[in-house]
Amino acid sequence: MIEPTTDERTLAFRLADHSDIPELIRLRDAAARWQQGSGIDQWRPGELGADHFAARLRDGEVWLATLGPDGPSAGAWELWWEDVAAWGPQPPVAGYVHRLMTDRETAPPGAGRTMLAAAERRIAAAGRTLCRLDCLSNNARLRRYYQDAGYTVVGETPAKHGDAGKRYAVTLLEKRLAPGGG
Repeated sequence: MIEPTTDERTLAFRLADHSDIPELIRLRDAAARWQQGSGIDQWRPGELGADHFAARLRDGEVWLATLGPDGPSAGAWELWWEDVAAWGPQPPVAGYVHRLMTDRETAPPGAGRTMLAAAERRIAAAGRTLCRLDCLSNNARLRRYYQDAGYTVVGETPAKHGDAGKRYAVTLLEKRLAPGGG
């Protein structure tokens, strides 16, 4: 469990398990519908299912954010310890955040940034000094969101091999973390 900081009193964080897969799919599909309704061409409902989240649970960490320790889901994110598809082979100095998603019905304002900060603390606690992520190169709104959260654009990958066999260009961003704390 990641302990929330004082300004994160409304959210609790825990590692997801296989019983959470239906909820992860629901969160992802709801986020995809919101993106489409907001004119963001990135995710599509039904694109990722149980196989995807089972693999992520096996190969990395998937975190759920809830309203308090026993409340409804507010969001989730995946934390990977390598991302060769986007970043190529790298020394073990970073954690990679993927699929940061909030539930627009339950998440309090700022929940995305709060979850990102929790991911950064988890990465720093693992002894790694960088939090890395990527977004579609044509998604200026999301790139700006991450830059406003302290991330720096460090490159582009013109043809990342992604989910469902898709290839797409991504912008690579990273943030240096304080040792042991995010």
